[in-house]
Amino acid sequence: MSSINRMRTENPFKLGIFSPNCSSGMAVTKVPERWDASWDHNVELAKLADGYGFEFLLPIARWRGYGGETDFQGNTLETVTWATGLLAVTEGITVFCTAHTSFHHPIVMAKMLATADHVGHGRLGLNVVCGWNQPEYQMFGKQLPDSHDDRYEFGQEWLDVVRKIWTSAEPFDWSGKHFQLSDVVGFPKPVGGNIPPMMNAGASPQGQAFAASNCDYLFTTMIDPDESRPIVAAVKEQAAAMGRNMGVMTNAYVVCRPTQAEAEEYHHYYSIEMQDEEATSRLMELQGLHAQSFPPEAFALFRERFAAGHGVYPLVGTPDHIANELQRVADAGFDGTTVTFVDYVAELPYFADEVLPRLEARGLRHPRRAELPG
Repeated sequence: MSSINRMRTENPFKLGIFSPNCSSGMAVTKVPERWDASWDHNVELAKLADGYGFEFLLPIARWRGYGGETDFQGNTLETVTWATGLLAVTEGITVFCTAHTSFHHPIVMAKMLATADHVGHGRLGLNVVCGWNQPEYQMFGKQLPDSHDDRYEFGQEWLDVVRKIWTSAEPFDWSGKHFQLSDVVGFPKPVGGNIPPMMNAGASPQGQAFAASNCDYLFTTMIDPDESRPIVAAVKEQAAAMGRNMGVMTNAYVVCRPTQAEAEEYHHYYSIEMQDEEATSRLMELQGLHAQSFPPEAFALFRERFAAGHGVYPLVGTPDHIANELQRVADAGFDGTTVTFVDYVAELPYFADEVLPRLEARGLRHPRRAELPG
């Protein structure tokens, strides 16, 4: 197996698969072909994405669903064990886990992540989440901190402890605001002593500052590529002022068909005609109340986007149209994007076979036509 983490390679525009560990993925729809996030389906998808040369898989850490007829994202595979299993059955792709700082003790998480990194020979990634979903906090018997400042202050100390465990050869004590720890040790370290690539999702000033200080990538929602250009430049400058080279990723959902009419027709069918309206309303309510992952205008303008793909950017059309859109995303300064589908396994091959060569022809990706598994 490869010991090279693809997130550290020089592909100009990186691609990942987002949220396949969650039932329905990112589509709040009742269509019968909506994503079934079974383990076997995740393995099949991971091997496909690996073979097509995608850089990474990124899960959502979700502890309860959004209700409605489908209980959107109610059946979700836990991300550390999910990542560990997928690292064992893939060869090159980076697999992220998503860690809720409030729900995982840093000593336990440091060892779990190091173990997963060894399973994948250095191919683990870490997505740090500082929390926003109040019903999940209540389920854990915890109080959601009132402010983003409080959430990220806690997350910073949590991450500092994890990194200290990974980099310290000797036992240490820790006396902080949130953790009082004694004689801490942690072995094994991540593979080669390399801290896994990290990302943090957020659009809030606190989230962007946290990413600029700590992470290899900020993962942020985009309303429009052109409007995002100054935002991307600003957060990269913020990281550069700290002596850090941070990339910025975004997310998109895909409906790719041979004709524009076919793509738009299916998009309308699954997101409007077959929308799980109750679950969509609940998703938007919770995001609007507690998260700052989306700009305020997203809630007023884009209910369809929330139903079609959790509020992220739509890539709906022919392979040429989607390649053009991804060029716009790259031109805005983004270093890559995740993609999602209504049915990942059924739709990924057409996207990969038709869109990836167009991206390679534009110089957005290096040609890499690995043999597909099996």
